[in-house]
Amino acid sequence: MLRSMDQRRTRAKRAPKQRRLAQVLWVVLVLILLLLLLPYLLVPLYRVVNPVSTLMLWRWSHGVRVERTFVPIGRMAPALPITVIAAEDGRYCRHRGVDWGELRERIEDVDDIGEAKGVSTITQQTAKNLFLWPGRSFVRKALELPLAMWMDLVLPKWRVLEIYLNIAEWGPNGQFGAEAASRYAFNKSVSSLTPREAALLAAVLPNPRRRSARQPGPAVRRLAAVYEARGIAQAALAACARPAALRRV
Repeated sequence: MLRSMDQRRTRAKRAPKQRRLAQVLWVVLVLILLLLLLPYLLVPLYRVVNPVSTLMLWRWSHGVRVERTFVPIGRMAPALPITVIAAEDGRYCRHRGVDWGELRERIEDVDDIGEAKGVSTITQQTAKNLFLWPGRSFVRKALELPLAMWMDLVLPKWRVLEIYLNIAEWGPNGQFGAEAASRYAFNKSVSSLTPREAALLAAVLPNPRRRSARQPGPAVRRLAAVYEARGIAQAALAACARPAALRRV
């Protein structure tokens, strides 16, 4: 009898602790779900709001220099978006955020599936820059793919490209976006870039801390020549790079 009463008292004492633990777990679960859903809620706002990248936010929070001026894609030299498409994502205007054909080809070509993680469209890179973190991991890629498809569904192609060109890290010392990159490399506005200068910027885009358009080495110059020629050849395939109103002008 006494043992039964002691057991009931012990259970009564444990019950509030278990309820508190369950409440904490629910709060944590809700916070995780909100964090996962937040990017999907923010993307529609980016039709009219000019966003910043997670890397820019990190640098601001640590008091590190950020140089960036948002420039509408219609005020950029036409060669730049076309050349960046040619260099980074040749099928940009045709896929729906993720280039499944390119991804499948890369997986078939490599021995280690981990090497295929480097396949990223411009839309995927935009999603990563806006909401995720650098580096390669399956977790990040799993978050990135549906985000890219949602972004492609909600935003026009030209707007995704415009955001990408304005948030990409493009210099060795906190230069973000095409305007800051052009000012740093050529001391001119992005609106005045020549096709050759646009190709040099496209050539350094994957790694602007090691490559330089300001003082291009032989490898960068060779890449720029390839991208310039490719941009000229593929210009007709990059019609989505400009808003519809500008295409009619």
